[in-house]
Amino acid sequence: MLRIYFREAERLVLRDKSDETATENTEAENAVAPVLWYDLVSPTPAESRHVEQALQLAIPTRDEMEEIELSARLYQEDGGEFMTLTALTNLDGDTPAKTPVTFILKGETLVTVRYADPKPFLAFVHRALRVNAQAYGCGEEVMLGIVESIVDRMADVLERIGNEIDGISREVFRGKATPSTKKTKDLQSLIEQLGQKGDFLGGVRESLVSISRLVAYHAALESPQRRPSKEVRQRVKMLQRDAVSLGDHATFLSGKVNFLLDATLGLINLEQNQIIKIFTVASVVFLPPTLVASVYGMNFAAMPELQWHLGYPWAVLVMLLSAALPFYYFKRRGWL
Repeated sequence: MLRIYFREAERLVLRDKSDETATENTEAENAVAPVLWYDLVSPTPAESRHVEQALQLAIPTRDEMEEIELSARLYQEDGGEFMTLTALTNLDGDTPAKTPVTFILKGETLVTVRYADPKPFLAFVHRALRVNAQAYGCGEEVMLGIVESIVDRMADVLERIGNEIDGISREVFRGKATPSTKKTKDLQSLIEQLGQKGDFLGGVRESLVSISRLVAYHAALESPQRRPSKEVRQRVKMLQRDAVSLGDHATFLSGKVNFLLDATLGLINLEQNQIIKIFTVASVVFLPPTLVASVYGMNFAAMPELQWHLGYPWAVLVMLLSAALPFYYFKRRGWL
């Protein structure tokens, strides 16, 4: 799909161009209202060709957008500035998906190429098309508005993940006594949740790093044709600070997840050691009675207790005392 946004009185106005026949009159319309933003969403070859012919540049393919080397994500070509970041979709769920988003600036026009519809784009468009919306005089301002919307979304997600991690922390270190088997199952469930949060934070950190690189690259470019206003320069600096600070916060949350993982595994080991300890003590406790029973199970003719009337009760009493005395000793030493 190709969405074309025109500039009218410094505002964005949307006109859908979703097929080849609808894009034929763009040049005539551009003469009346200049195109500010071409938004390519899972574009068809015809839509990509239309934008390429209108701006005289080559639109990168999806495979090219997914390349991870820096030279394939941030470069200049055909008079345009090509910048690709990693965005995240399905941030309200437990398994976000990564998708590349390419921004192309040429002159006053912005081109975005994407194969998903992240919520920040929808939020930005909804905000930009309102009657009292902020004025957008060039494609660079539109791009900064979209990136700001992505960063705001990341901040909300990190706040939510932080609250969820705090809840898991309370579950891990709760002092409530529970049966051993149930507690072990609860801890295993918490490990799974922590693993999901760790994967989630890994995707957020990757996206924030790509945003930081994009903003830094864009801020470092200098050309006679591009002379950003003071307001734009301030917005770029603020985006850089926000991306770095959110990246630091994501790193802190990742460290907290790793700490909770280690603590949870330690608690599980303690539970397992306690079970092994009980079995070990039980075997030690019943060892003396077994010895006594073995002695009196020997059929020797010269064993006086065999002819004693109280021999059997005496043997039982000795077995009970041989079990109780080690148990009392272990209890006094704090081994139980």
